[in-house]
Amino acid sequence: MRTKQPETKQVDHISFVKPHIFDVTPDVKLLWMKEVPNETVRLDLFFDAGITRGNKSIPAIVHSLLLSGTNEFSSVEIHERIDALGGFLDTDISFETAVVSIYCLREHIREISNIVADAIQNLSFRETEVEDVLRSMRQQFAVNQQKVKYVAQQQFRKHLFASNPDYSTISEESDYDEGNVSAYKKYWKDHYLEGLTRITLVGNLEQDEVDALIDLFGKWAIDGKVQHAGGFKFQAEQIDFPKEEAVQCAVRMGRFLFPKSHPDYIDFQVLNTILGDYFGSRLMSNIREDKGYTYGIGSGVMDMNQTGYFVIVTEVGKEVLSPTLQEIKFELERLQNELVPEDELDLVKNYMLGQLLKSADGPYAMLDMYNGVDMYDLTLEFYDEAIRKIKNITPERIQELAKEYLKYEDFLIVTAG
Repeated sequence: MRTKQPETKQVDHISFVKPHIFDVTPDVKLLWMKEVPNETVRLDLFFDAGITRGNKSIPAIVHSLLLSGTNEFSSVEIHERIDALGGFLDTDISFETAVVSIYCLREHIREISNIVADAIQNLSFRETEVEDVLRSMRQQFAVNQQKVKYVAQQQFRKHLFASNPDYSTISEESDYDEGNVSAYKKYWKDHYLEGLTRITLVGNLEQDEVDALIDLFGKWAIDGKVQHAGGFKFQAEQIDFPKEEAVQCAVRMGRFLFPKSHPDYIDFQVLNTILGDYFGSRLMSNIREDKGYTYGIGSGVMDMNQTGYFVIVTEVGKEVLSPTLQEIKFELERLQNELVPEDELDLVKNYMLGQLLKSADGPYAMLDMYNGVDMYDLTLEFYDEAIRKIKNITPERIQELAKEYLKYEDFLIVTAG
């Protein structure tokens, strides 16, 4: 039985296992984390096919059609073949990227990769599959329109990125009325068959297996560096979207900040955590625990290639919308006018350092962390710098950042409900 508690130590450095890096082309890398103590494999294919790359919801529609069938195999048959090998797929589409992920045992990675490659390369855009996907997306759109959370999210995006139509255009029901297969095919060719931007791989494979994956998917590599937009402009204002039948009101409020490489990025993360990025944050303590206006409220920093933005998110009862906004304003101004107590700052520092260690646990997490800096042309030194800055940040620095970046009058505020 232990009679003496273990000695506690401060985090100074994270010992990363760096991935092996291969040049698929001069502009496209494969990152491979080989040191995996089990038989599992994850393969991620990144494409320059985010929702900002096309209008009329075409990126989302084509993304949904990716595994919808070839001339030889139907969608059901493709998924049954993968299921029979014990693998599964996950797909995701964000602002600037679309990802297709394969999970399986190492012994099946080549066979499943061949199935996925064939499905994407020979996508046939079957009429029935296109109709099914459009019908499903139209129904989902109608359901989402009833959700105040969805409406606030979409309208916040539309108005925050108002200066760039590629980023501010949001879905409309008419986008799903009639399939424009020629437009879908062009998008598929331009953004998938010629749009691969990166491959990440976690698995204890042999070198020849990795070479085979490069040969299989490398033919889709994008030609040249991916270019993303920046320099967005928006108007700070409050815009309300009333919904009479709604019980709750969703709130999105925020502003543009800076890219991940900005000197203030890490320090701002500490400020953001104090304000709204953990369960004991000031927004949660005040607006949930003390006032009881909401079940949850949080804040975060969204990273983009050329910039980033800060957002506060919550849903509250309609009758307490105005008091909630007043309390958010109160907490923003408190950070500007009062120094954060040392004990609160120490708590947040320890929480953030613990989260940083937790997020580097195991080969899958380590590759994600490496990818999380490499995609922004940063190195693993970013994390040592983060540890150093978190440990040394002062209440005065927190106040300085709050005065510069958290002025309520600088925010775009969107409410729906």
